[in-house]
Amino acid sequence: MRICITNDDGIHAKGLCVLARWAGKVGDVTIVAPRYQQSGKSHSIDIHQPYAVERAAHETGFAAWQVDSTPADCVRVAMMALGEKFDLVLSGINHGYNLGREITYSGTVGAALEAGVQGTKAIALSTRREIFDGMEEKLDNMWAFFQEKGLLQLADVWNVNIPEEYTGRIVLARQGGPFYSDTFFMNGGLASVEGKPVWQPGGDANVDTDAVLQFGHISVTPLTNDRTNEKVLSLCK
Repeated sequence: MRICITNDDGIHAKGLCVLARWAGKVGDVTIVAPRYQQSGKSHSIDIHQPYAVERAAHETGFAAWQVDSTPADCVRVAMMALGEKFDLVLSGINHGYNLGREITYSGTVGAALEAGVQGTKAIALSTRREIFDGMEEKLDNMWAFFQEKGLLQLADVWNVNIPEEYTGRIVLARQGGPFYSDTFFMNGGLASVEGKPVWQPGGDANVDTDAVLQFGHISVTPLTNDRTNEKVLSLCK
């Protein structure tokens, strides 16, 4: 299996290194990741300005390319510019959860969705900031869950969140609701934003926010690039 590793925290982020080293047990790894921090870039791509794509020496020892653009552009470079064929894209491990509506903004998830656009299976992975102790065992468990249930044959794109206090259980969960609330600050025409969690325990282990934050389960959620509101479409026919 040929695996492309990317992320939105930058090519030398600890989470990417942990994921790449683990993925080396599963297949042949190539890293194609942003040169710099690209959090919050969602599924954006740059179609107006050229950007640099360069070979990079990487601490994991795997072949690596650094891209001066977004996570989705990293996937496009990997699939369309490098002339290589990948079986799986792993995006992460993000330094912070991507739960509920937060996934809309996530560059980590955006990269996985772009892989789906390109016809390649993808898993986005996230955890609480800088919580990587014991991660190999959690990734082993997650991968065994995917294999046991044949998930990569059922959907192209998956979002996985790994809790800090892992109970040992993995659940299929739907996307939850609001996770962060943003407050804007204006300073002489310049805007900055500060986010804070707004999630409240709901007690439903079938929802990603509750599964991870309240129950300590790894949540596994199938995603799609199809934004069609099928319910409304059916009502209009």
